This record gives sequence, structure tokens and C-alpha cells, in this order.
Amino acid sequence: MTNLKISSAQFENKSGDKEYNLSVIEKLSEKAAHKGSHVIAFHECSITGYTFARKLNREQMLDIAEFIPKGKSIQKLKEIAGKFNITILAGLFEKDEHDNLFKAYVCVDKNGLVAKYRKLHPFINPHLSPGQEYCIFNIHGWKCGILICYDNNIIENVRATRLLGADIIFMPHVTMCTPSSRPGAGFVDAQLWKNREADPTSLRLEFDGMKGRDWLMKWLPARAYDNGIYVIFSNPIGMDDDQLKNGCSMIIDPFGDVLAECRSFEDSFATALITSEKLFQSGGHRYIKARRPDLYRDIIGREHQPEQKVIWLHPEND
Repeated sequence: MTNLKISSAQFENKSGDKEYNLSVIEKLSEKAAHKGSHVIAFHECSITGYTFARKLNREQMLDIAEFIPKGKSIQKLKEIAGKFNITILAGLFEKDEHDNLFKAYVCVDKNGLVAKYRKLHPFINPHLSPGQEYCIFNIHGWKCGILICYDNNIIENVRATRLLGADIIFMPHVTMCTPSSRPGAGFVDAQLWKNREADPTSLRLEFDGMKGRDWLMKWLPARAYDNGIYVIFSNPIGMDDDQLKNGCSMIIDPFGDVLAECRSFEDSFATALITSEKLFQSGGHRYIKARRPDLYRDIIGREHQPEQKVIWLHPEND
């Protein structure tokens, strides 16, 4: 495998404004390509916006969703990828010919759609159907996978994607700065965002504390380390509907070390060089080889009824 230069982006999307969001994706893709990146990844629902969808009925969801790959957004991504010779990963709501709705994330290059993944654990809108399979695809000789936001909190999903061959897992999110039962969690006051130029320190303290980055660093590097993979984490910055998000888009290597991270409040990206040597030097590589599935095959596969409760969507249950 040849070395691969990857960028992970963050920007403040506009709810339902695909034209605007795609214009930012184009701007950042151009800049990343000019700096030598082969790939750029954007956050969950970066094309459509995300949090606003909790308020939409089925007809409104079908209106914002697109067919893949025939939809206008995929065609625009192909145009951008061709113009700047860069592979682009971005998210949107998808509909099929039977009006089923999904949370999708796509990989597109100058030739068109490379891969499509449907979120396994969607919850932002009750009309979304869960995806039913993992996704493995190739970028410049590298085996890649995708897991969207909450999918990564179920650790079996990450291990399964790794066992299917992924050396890089793209992990697009819209996360942090929401209520939870864990200590220190909660929303960040939108007024701090409005006042970010005059008082960046107060905003950064909130973004980097337990409401934001400190929580992320409890588990995200472990996903990379335990599985011996590169993690490409992408997250929006600024207001997503009525909720403030803290960015921290980053690239983590198989040792669990942060190679590059967005630390700006602006639309931006962080870039790192991905090399194959670390895949084989990492502890995760040894752990995969040392597994004894005979001990836990029947435990992992035991019958189980999935439950999911997301507190910030159900404040009456706090």
C-alpha cells in the first residue's frame, strides 16, 4: 500500500440547505487537494444538516432525502472530486424506490460512487430505517470501512469492520455537547459561540471539557488502538439547528495517537499521512491474531433484543 494523505474536515452546516453545504464541501475539498490530500472526509449528514431532522415528518424527510447514486448531491460530489482529483466522503439522508429512509454516508471519486453505507443505529428521526450490513471498499489500495456516530459506541461494530479487512475506518459524527447520564455532560450555551471572537477562552474550555473533547478521548483512541486501525473522525463545528457542536475533527493512528486535529472555530480541516508500517507494528495487530473465538463465539452471538435511548432526544425522561 502506498502512503495516503487524508484530511478530516469540519464546518458549520445549514439545516436543509444542500446547495450551501455542498459549496463549503467544494471549498474545503479544493484547499485540501491543493495541499496534496488524496482524500477528504466530512461529518454525518454534512450535505443535509442533521439535528433539525428530529422535527420533520415522513413527507418532509422524503423531500430532503435523495436517491443514491442518482441524486443531485452525489452528482455534485462527483463533479467536485473530478475537478480537484480528490476522493470525498460525506453524509446525507437517503430514500429508496419504496420510500424507505436511511442515514447514508458515501464515498465518491471522479468516476462516481465508490461506496455507500447506511447507519446501523439511527435515531434522529423515527422514520429512518437501520442499515443491515457493514461496508468495505478500496481507496488507492487501502481497505476502508465506515461507521456513523452511534455505530462506533457499539464496540462489536468496530471489531467486525476490522475483521472484514478495514485498515482505515471513517467515523463521521454529529456528537458531543449534549445531555447524558455521565458526569459533566450537557449542552454548551449558544451565546458562547456568538461571542467566540471576543471571548474564545470560555468557549474553548467548554469544548475541551467533559461536555466535549475530554469525553471523546475516553473512548475514540481506544477504538483505533484495540483494533490496530486508522480512525478518521469528522464532526461539525458551530450551530447544528439549535445545538452547538465542538468540531475536534481528527485523525488517529493505530497506536491511538492523534496525528492531526482541527483546533479552529472556523470551517477547516486537519491532514495526516497514513503509512502501512503502523498497521503491523501496533498492539492491535497482535491482539487480532491472538483472539480465541472458540471461547466467546456463542456469547457474542447470543440472542439479544436491542435497546436504545438517547437522553437528549427525550428530555422528559431526564
